[in-house]
Amino acid sequence: MTETRFTKDHEYVRVEGDAAVVGISDHAQAQLGDVVFVELPAVGAKFAKGDSAAVVESVKAASDVFAPVSGEVIEVNKAVDAQPGLINEDAMGRGWIFKIRLANAGELASLLSETDYEAFLKTLA
Repeated sequence: MTETRFTKDHEYVRVEGDAAVVGISDHAQAQLGDVVFVELPAVGAKFAKGDSAAVVESVKAASDVFAPVSGEVIEVNKAVDAQPGLINEDAMGRGWIFKIRLANAGELASLLSETDYEAFLKTLA
């Protein structure tokens, strides 16, 4: 079973082997409203955990997408480049933003589990 981890900035990371799929949570896309543009990182770009890696723009605001883990971008989702609304339709699935090769798998331990993330969201209400 693949585990999804979350940041308090509402990014998710789903590990697939030595790489991780990164995107924004369903909560984040709902808060943003209709996504109209995504600025993807360059393949080969290296980020430290917490670095701004991408930008998602909606009709309401532009929001940075922070790297939830350190590593190198190995793939970007060209589908969300062409159809940014995929993030609204399926943020946790087809609306992923980039894939990163993990530099330090130990960083995953500092991220929230799905249960902890749901509890965190309740504190925001």
